Amino acid sequence: MVTVDNVIPDKIFFKIGEVCELVGVQAHVLRYWETEFPTFSPQKNKSGQRSYRRKDVEIALKIKQLLYKEMFTIAGARQKLQAEARAAQKPEKPPAAHDVPKPTLSDIPTLFDSLQDDGTLESIAASSGLTPEQRKALRRLAAHLVELREMLARDIH
Repeated sequence: MVTVDNVIPDKIFFKIGEVCELVGVQAHVLRYWETEFPTFSPQKNKSGQRSYRRKDVEIALKIKQLLYKEMFTIAGARQKLQAEARAAQKPEKPPAAHDVPKPTLSDIPTLFDSLQDDGTLESIAASSGLTPEQRKALRRLAAHLVELREMLARDIH
């Protein structure tokens, strides 16, 4: 089977005659399909001429395949195209909550994971040249972070 990419030239818009040639049907057939298939709706320019996009040509090729090769009725082909369009628009279903592994306490980084020293807050504050007020603020912040970490750990379990 010839792929769509090999059949359709690399253009943005196509005239009805070009689409007829690519799809292998007459213009009145394309115009009829427009009335029967809501997904097949070429734009019209200011003068009223149909301007087909690549997507329209792909749909026309699909309609022809459904009607002529797979022997669908018009109604059956319409339903198949609409179902495919809905499936393409539907976002991929996120994994169920029971499929996603819950993080464990060991997955949560500790407050001072990257410390090289003994890891105490005082050693950090003393070596950083902080003022006593800044050290006090750092201690308060560390206490809040530890409290938040404990709350997260409780929510996980």
